[in-house]
Amino acid sequence: MEVKKIKTYDGHYFYADFVPALMDREGVEWHSVSNVNWADYPYRPKVRFRIAHTDKAILLHYEVTEASVRARYSEDNDKVWTDSCVEFFCMPGGDDIYYNLECNCVGTVLLGAGTQREGRELAPCEVMRDVVRWCTYGRTTFEERVGECTWQLVLVVPYSVFFKHNIRSLDGVQVRANFYKCGDELQTPHFLSWNPIKTDTPDFHRPEFFGLLEFE
Repeated sequence: MEVKKIKTYDGHYFYADFVPALMDREGVEWHSVSNVNWADYPYRPKVRFRIAHTDKAILLHYEVTEASVRARYSEDNDKVWTDSCVEFFCMPGGDDIYYNLECNCVGTVLLGAGTQREGRELAPCEVMRDVVRWCTYGRTTFEERVGECTWQLVLVVPYSVFFKHNIRSLDGVQVRANFYKCGDELQTPHFLSWNPIKTDTPDFHRPEFFGLLEFE
């Protein structure tokens, strides 16, 4: 997948609610998170995302339509994957370390780094504060609401957030990555991916199944 470079960058783009209009203006394409990899979890909500980058950050825009929605967690690095959650796993440093950036539908973020599922290092609070968020549900938590709903989420992810590396630019860089949608504790648990995962049970921490992003 090609990741468009938005060359005209100004600090006001860090207001995340501006990102959808910016991506519209720049013609950034949508991509689907639609792979159902495990037969025990056949539910497929409608999930799509857009990604772009600037001189300073990665921009992510998700749109989700699902049968129910929940946002129980409000503290960063809490169990957001059990809520209505979208995720971006990537290896931006050119080594074996990958980051798992997970966010529920009210903008609560979990960010970890490591080479495998076990022993991951969570980002410190001062790093988490640099992730700018905007979501259509606002930032107030709520218990599960049953009934079809559509929500959007924007994340502005400065390169400084990749706290195990010193990344100044992704211009011309190839990055292995995957995008996910999950809701482990919703009435209908589900585990979708952008790039297929070939394991017996749900497992997003499998960098061998990451796809390739080519940053402009």
